[in-house]
Amino acid sequence: MSAHNGQLRKGKGGENMKVQLMNKISQVGLQVFDETYTYGEDIKNPDALLVRSAKLHDMAFEPGLACIARAGAGVNNIPIDRCSQEGIVVFNTPGANANAVKELALAGMLLAARDIVGGIEYAKTLAGTEGVAKTVEANKSRFAGHELAGKTLLVIGLGAIGGPLANMAVQLGMNVIGYDPYVSINAAWNLNSRVYHGEKLEECLAQADYISLHIPLTKDTRGFLGEKELEALKPGCCVLNLSRGEIVDNQAMLAAIEKGQVAKYVTDFPDEQMVGQKNIIAIPHLGASTEESEDNCARMAAEEIRDYLEKGVIRHSVNFPDCDMGALVMPARVVVLHKNIPAMVSKISQNLGEQGINIETMNNRSKGEMAVSILDVSAVPHAETLQKLEETEGIIRVRLIQK
Repeated sequence: MSAHNGQLRKGKGGENMKVQLMNKISQVGLQVFDETYTYGEDIKNPDALLVRSAKLHDMAFEPGLACIARAGAGVNNIPIDRCSQEGIVVFNTPGANANAVKELALAGMLLAARDIVGGIEYAKTLAGTEGVAKTVEANKSRFAGHELAGKTLLVIGLGAIGGPLANMAVQLGMNVIGYDPYVSINAAWNLNSRVYHGEKLEECLAQADYISLHIPLTKDTRGFLGEKELEALKPGCCVLNLSRGEIVDNQAMLAAIEKGQVAKYVTDFPDEQMVGQKNIIAIPHLGASTEESEDNCARMAAEEIRDYLEKGVIRHSVNFPDCDMGALVMPARVVVLHKNIPAMVSKISQNLGEQGINIETMNNRSKGEMAVSILDVSAVPHAETLQKLEETEGIIRVRLIQK
């Protein structure tokens, strides 16, 4: 949508911004929006969507939709490519639910190490019988397990969840291998020095007593643990998947359990194939299901929406580069979403210069095929100027934000 048609601004005298809630959202997050915002499930022509698990692939987006924020890390319920083509910035909330998932990973390892689930189910069968204490003592050896201390944990993916999990496992006395070819510098700096850097996946798999997966679901990671990888495991390994179900090949996992290659598989993503299976502990997608996590995710997502609508700030976007110009001090700010191709900045400045508008400050960032340019300008551009700019080849969308 062209900037001159109303998808413009937020500020004094500006029209209210409208946020459509696609799921039930924590009130802690919604408190981010002040009285100039209207939000709810039945909002028409929204400026932003705030979503958790609702699937948006079949949803037709209104022309004025500027952004979508996912209160969570995964965005496989959002049509990212279509959003990029329509100039809709998609945000997620990395790290907001990290502590909750990390703690569930610890619980998953303990459930795999000790047959706690089997013991609890057995204890239930003793209801209404005589001599429960004596019976329990006589049969508790059926549910014996082992301790985590001294065992080797392989953490695949050392981001907001995997890194802290690796550090926690070190404190538990485990030997920890971290495998992540794309680990960021900041994440690497935050790792305990006792986390061993694994370079070859097959060698790492062969050493691990436990494996915990913390990688996003992409076309490259679908079926990441398949038949070949599972055959490389140390026999009796326990595997935890709190990332996405499709990262593990279910049929290969069932075969590995049958052969004893995998002793326990803990998954937070049960489906028809995996529920009720021997040696599979199926958790009903509880990774981020804590009050604190839901509050943190909702708050971060709402802040991303507010900052983009009010200031053009892009932070934690999955389809456009992060770009921050801070508070708006000039009369107007122009946000241009465009293809990452040569001469785009000169075309933008030439267009504004034809109206006699001076660019006071500018920030340009790129991410793959996409780029963003944010410009603080000396005067408010005319609607015709913005229309001409948006019609320039390579430009996807133009937004005007007025002080």
